[in-house]
Amino acid sequence: MIEEIRQQPTVLAKTLAGERRHIARFKQLMEQQPPRLIVLVARGTSDNAALFGRYLIEITTGIPVSLAAPSIATLYEAPVNYRDALVIAISQSGESTDTNMVLEQARRGGAVTVGITNEPASKMTEIAEHVFLVRAGREKSVAATKTYTGQMLMLYLLAYALGGRGASLDDLERLPELVEGALSIEQEVADLAGRYRFMRHAVVVGRGLNYANAFEFGLKMMETCYVVAERFSAADFMHGPIALVEPDFPVFAFAPSDVTWPSLGDTLSQLQELRAEIVAIADPSNRDVAARATRVIRLPKRLKSTLTPIPYIVPAQLFAATLAKEKGLDPDRPRTIRKVTLTL
Repeated sequence: MIEEIRQQPTVLAKTLAGERRHIARFKQLMEQQPPRLIVLVARGTSDNAALFGRYLIEITTGIPVSLAAPSIATLYEAPVNYRDALVIAISQSGESTDTNMVLEQARRGGAVTVGITNEPASKMTEIAEHVFLVRAGREKSVAATKTYTGQMLMLYLLAYALGGRGASLDDLERLPELVEGALSIEQEVADLAGRYRFMRHAVVVGRGLNYANAFEFGLKMMETCYVVAERFSAADFMHGPIALVEPDFPVFAFAPSDVTWPSLGDTLSQLQELRAEIVAIADPSNRDVAARATRVIRLPKRLKSTLTPIPYIVPAQLFAATLAKEKGLDPDRPRTIRKVTLTL
């Protein structure tokens, strides 16, 4: 897991180089045939990438985006009107049974279908009209890391193809370097993880473009460290779940200096009053976070707000992998789960 976390700058560079021409052609198609609706379908870590994609695409294009509920197709066998829709399926292996069933139904229903996968010879690549490949190489760790950020990059590229105004190709070219910067604090993160070796429960909060990272960080702690990690929007957290918090309760927060900070900062202030143990992930642009957190994992470079999600998840990945080791666990062999999960 650690080694694959370290591979992410290379994966991002390869994915961007390998898909630029393809995304340019797809952009031309979308200009001629703009979708009225976008539906994203995925499971597990890929579903967290889809949650990021929902925010990114709606924010940058104004096109409504829905997250599919695969059970509607697999269990209820209910027909769905996909006419004039763009349906994007995301799967590391390309073999997720329910994800592929939704993709098949969507194609039969008249949607333009896209598959994002790390496996070029998979069932998904046979079903989707348009296939975009994450160039991550084989991912051996059960806990996905490099494919998650690769999927996020592909969603940036798709947002660009749909006319998105959030991140230019020049911006995306900077991501490998920005992730290298995030990796440079690996020892600092490892030193911090030791403090939490006895942690059994935690909360992770985020908002906006980093809301999906709260889900992904929590998932990584559950998968590899067996920590019960509840994931919330900072806004939803205030509507009841904050009652969980007592002195020294661990709360992890993604805290970029963007439009989400005022509300997130207010949440952290209230958590301070409850004497929670707050760990915030931020970059130098957020000068106020240190006054509202117990500890700050600070990335070394200032980041454009739309580019924060990929660099911000890297220290979270490192934290989960290191915490597993601190707990005497093997993050590469989590109990009861496998790399490819087939569900209906």
